[in-house]
Amino acid sequence: MSAFYSMGSITKPHAVFVPYPAQGHVNPLMQLAKLLHSRGFYVTFVNTEFNHRRLVRSKGSGFLTSLSDFRFETISDGLPPSDRDATQDIWVLSDSVQKNCLGPFKELLAKLNGSSESPPVSCIVSDGSMSFTIKAAKEFGIPEAQFWTTSACGFMAYLHFRELIEGGIVPFKEHEVLQAIAAKSTNLYTIGPLSLLEKLTPLSRNHYLRSSLWKEDSKCLEWLDKRQANSVLFVSYGSITVMTDQLFEEFAWGLANSNHPFLWVVRPDMVMGNPGILPGEYYKEIEGRGLIVNWCPQDQVLSHPSPVICWPFFDEQPTNCLYLCNQWGIGMEISNDVKRDEVTTLVKMMMEGDVGKEMKLKALEWKKKAEEATNVGGSSYNNLNKFISDIL
Repeated sequence: MSAFYSMGSITKPHAVFVPYPAQGHVNPLMQLAKLLHSRGFYVTFVNTEFNHRRLVRSKGSGFLTSLSDFRFETISDGLPPSDRDATQDIWVLSDSVQKNCLGPFKELLAKLNGSSESPPVSCIVSDGSMSFTIKAAKEFGIPEAQFWTTSACGFMAYLHFRELIEGGIVPFKEHEVLQAIAAKSTNLYTIGPLSLLEKLTPLSRNHYLRSSLWKEDSKCLEWLDKRQANSVLFVSYGSITVMTDQLFEEFAWGLANSNHPFLWVVRPDMVMGNPGILPGEYYKEIEGRGLIVNWCPQDQVLSHPSPVICWPFFDEQPTNCLYLCNQWGIGMEISNDVKRDEVTTLVKMMMEGDVGKEMKLKALEWKKKAEEATNVGGSSYNNLNKFISDIL
């Protein structure tokens, strides 16, 4: 099988991207797909059928066919059909993906390789949680790269769960972990933050490709633009976290009682048993200083240096929280049993106190390091080029 396909005078390698079917995994892999597309790759982006329907609802069907060399395909996740606009049960989804996705994915690869409308597949880039792609890649003789969205420390923890449990958790430093992982594998590429790398590419045809599975409320950007710099608290629990009515109420009144402006993302499926409806008196209390939306353009809202109040939910989030709070000095942790007074106290410490000011300065330092890594000649910039060269 040839890794290249000639269309007139243009030769395009063909990369197939397979994200784990959750918003926090789809977004970064889409960013990487757009980066490779801007470097001349033909791209096939493979969502589950469930998430594909959500993407169509969010962006419209025309969005999916706007580029002839950036195409969307689907595979079944093996779960019963559903039209819910919500994140699926992660534990059930993960089990079903591993048991049911290999067959449909192999059928898709065969279809792509047999199509006269696209180049033969040159490489597969899949989320580290979609390990069935490894077997498919071997069967088809296609180079494959695993894309891990976690921090290096989180990834190392996954690799050594048993040893950590037996010997106790020990603190790591990112560069030490990367050196340890690199000793086990020569093909390690640290290429983040992808959002900064994407900004360095010339405005291309894929610029308007978005990957949000929820309809984004862009009005919140106008609302933010009217606020003073460093005055707004952004509250978001990601695409998976759920909570009880009681915890939701504690967060709500903790934010309200802080008397600080805030933008709060409340997904329709975030509160167990109801859509996260608050009483009328709450909206009167926060009028003029609080904005609640179902979803927002997170990459735009988060494209600034800010400290973090952490409420770790699962997976490597406790590890990330440990580093944000104890190692990097840009975060504070809230207890699992959330109380409104604690929320208010932490918000005021972050927004008003000397601790918060110090954390904001440290966040600026981390922003500078990220920019240095992604600028031309930086480590992430060079590693992306090396990855593209090696995968071909």
